[in-house]
Amino acid sequence: MFFDFEALQARNRYKLLTATITPRPIAWIVSLNDEGAPNAAPFSFFNVVCADPATICLGIGSHADGREKDTLTNIRANGEFVVNLVSEADAEAMNITAAAFAPGTNELLEAGVSTAPASRIKPPRIASSPVSLECKAVEVVDLSEKNHLVIASILGMHVADHAIKNPERYWIDTAKLELVGRMESPGWYVRTRDRFMMKVPEAGGQTPDGV
Repeated sequence: MFFDFEALQARNRYKLLTATITPRPIAWIVSLNDEGAPNAAPFSFFNVVCADPATICLGIGSHADGREKDTLTNIRANGEFVVNLVSEADAEAMNITAAAFAPGTNELLEAGVSTAPASRIKPPRIASSPVSLECKAVEVVDLSEKNHLVIASILGMHVADHAIKNPERYWIDTAKLELVGRMESPGWYVRTRDRFMMKVPEAGGQTPDGV
């Protein structure tokens, strides 16, 4: 069946996209407002898009009433934020921070989440996250009145010690991160325990590039 996106309402496009483009990594973002108060919220329209320079993209929609989300307001104001990846152990806390709290609420306190200092930026990282990316916004593209795209550089990465195989060779034991991903709405997630490997075959004697 073909779905013509130009003929569909936005909510129906959303249903199709989130039910099929899965699993999606979760960016559990910590940012600071002008007064230095922290905000935490998860976003699954997110991924790394380049390694040189190290770059991520992040889609942020508005609240149902049209208000801009605090995360985007904070990024516009100072450009700095931390992307924390979500482990299975943190899934419930992450879900609490997804609630529509009143502006100025410290979601980290509401979820009982502890933080640790970042190395190069002011917003803190979530201490229990197995991977935290310190980011600086490069550009915010207003795709529409309600949807916005943040392009950001990764300034540095924190990885939990227990998941590092060989720091000199930058080898990470990804399975030990125990990350979760976002599936379809409403409320479905996936674990990353069930994995399989396939090696890219050589073609014409050429060593394949990484997928």
